[in-house]
Amino acid sequence: MPAVAERTRPRPAPLDLRSAVRAFVTFPTARWLAGMLAATVAFRVALGGWRWRDLVVAVALVGLQPFTEWLIHVYVLHWRPREILGRRVDLRIGRLHVRHHQAPKDAKYIFIPLRTIRYYAAVDAVLLALAAMFWPPVATGVAVATALTLLYEWTHWLIHTDYQPRSRLYRGVWRAHRLHHFRNENYWYGVTSHVGDRVLGTYPAKDDVPLSPTATTLGVPVA
Repeated sequence: MPAVAERTRPRPAPLDLRSAVRAFVTFPTARWLAGMLAATVAFRVALGGWRWRDLVVAVALVGLQPFTEWLIHVYVLHWRPREILGRRVDLRIGRLHVRHHQAPKDAKYIFIPLRTIRYYAAVDAVLLALAAMFWPPVATGVAVATALTLLYEWTHWLIHTDYQPRSRLYRGVWRAHRLHHFRNENYWYGVTSHVGDRVLGTYPAKDDVPLSPTATTLGVPVA
């Protein structure tokens, strides 16, 4: 059973917020993203030439973030192997997300894979070069997107520790994400925000949807 499988894996100890931060920064993904954020902010400051367009780019990215999370969660993380043009397409990140549902407290499956973060860093480097040559607000967008990714990783990590919610805002995202894991995997896709779920119709009341038999496995046998 999934609960038995989970007990064989490492579980974060009960944490206060300070301990959670100290634990978070030990993970390579968190360190990479923090370094990328520092580098992209420094690069944007060095470029100078701030304009109102920088604010527009920043606000647009923040506004899109709930929908970005929703789309990635639905169409990438919950990807299932399928035939496309005669070829079987099975995304590694989808397989890792299955393991995350099966062992939600295992830190190996909480974070974005480091290989993906390295690709992300390479794309950022290209965008920053283009920003320097053509349009500095692109660098603003890179910095804001990196900050939002780091916020996503921190929030996701914290939800899966034993830290208990204290603020009303955090309690809301904490509860909804746990409903996604343990009530029904077809709802509550947001992590840092559930604006996307509310707009796109995947934020029902708990008792309005059935308890899914595959919420903790995504229908894949536990290894």
